[in-house]
Amino acid sequence: MKIGILVAMEKEMEQLQSFFNSPDIMIRQSGIGKVNAALTCLQLIQDFNPDVVISTGCAGGNGEGIHVGDVVVSSQTAYHDVYCGDSMGGSVYGQIQGMPPRFDTPALLVDTALSLNGQKNEDGLSLPAIHDGLIVTGDWFVDSKDKMRDILSHFPEAKAVEMESAAIAQTCYRMAVPFVSFRVVSDMPMADEHASQYHDFWKNVSTKSFAVTKAYVCRLLESR
Repeated sequence: MKIGILVAMEKEMEQLQSFFNSPDIMIRQSGIGKVNAALTCLQLIQDFNPDVVISTGCAGGNGEGIHVGDVVVSSQTAYHDVYCGDSMGGSVYGQIQGMPPRFDTPALLVDTALSLNGQKNEDGLSLPAIHDGLIVTGDWFVDSKDKMRDILSHFPEAKAVEMESAAIAQTCYRMAVPFVSFRVVSDMPMADEHASQYHDFWKNVSTKSFAVTKAYVCRLLESR
């Protein structure tokens, strides 16, 4: 199995590069936002021909039982900043005309992630809790409760919000490559102001947080 991994930021890339040294795994840094993510994903698919693409990094979390440091694995991804209008053939909020309203993640990729719940890493420490659900994407860093409330008014069940996954999902959908988003929760926008939790995450929490991504990739390779 060949696995392509996409991250947005250099500090995410630095952590993940230290975990993997295999010709079957390729990590690319896209830069932040939907266009950067889609372009880099397409290049990764053309260069590497992966069997699965993973979007990883951090995200804002939402919902009861979700905490900073937990992980959200996408059962679906959608855009929170797309609207084609009611007159465009019955498309719904978040839907690109001609594309699915939401991009579904293959059940095997979700189930493999959830199988890590209760497991320990190679240092004997418990892995963070992993939750499955909808991840929503938009070109907006959500640093206020008002913006998060607006997003949740359209997607009340969203478990995480970030800036790349739906664009990667759309690219993978067009290229017929299985895709999953696997995101560490860096902050809870509905319990935060001015992204203070996000900045604290990178100062105090992020060290070894992405080791759970390594555990997930290893589990996928074991299940091939």
